Amino acid sequence: MFAKEKFRYRIRKDDLVEVIMGRDRGKRGKVLKVFPDSCSVIVNKVNTVKRHQKPNQQMREGGIIDKNLPIKTSKIMLVCPNCDKPTRVGKKFLEDNVKVRYCKKCGEMIDKV
Repeated sequence: MFAKEKFRYRIRKDDLVEVIMGRDRGKRGKVLKVFPDSCSVIVNKVNTVKRHQKPNQQMREGGIIDKNLPIKTSKIMLVCPNCDKPTRVGKKFLEDNVKVRYCKKCGEMIDKV
C-alpha cells in the first residue's frame, strides 16, 4: 500500500521522464498514461514493439503497427524542467500550506500537487 501512495506523487501524466535501465536506456519521452495499480506508465516512443494487426471494424487497414507497452516506474526518472537532468522528486509544503513537488538536485519547485 505504501508504494502506491508514494507513486501517486512521483510521476504524473504529461511529465517528461528519462529511462534509466533496460534496452531503451537514455531515451526521453512524455508520459501518456499512468497505471497506479501496477506501478507502471506508458511513455511516448519508449518500450515500443511491432504488432501485426489484421483488418477489423475499428482499423480498416491491417499491417505492422508500433505499439507502446507499459514500463515500470522504477526504471524511469523525472526530468527536471529547470536543470534538465533526471532527478528524484521530493514533496514539501510552502508557507501558504500548498504542497509542491521539487527537484532534489537543484531544489527548484516542479509543480503544485
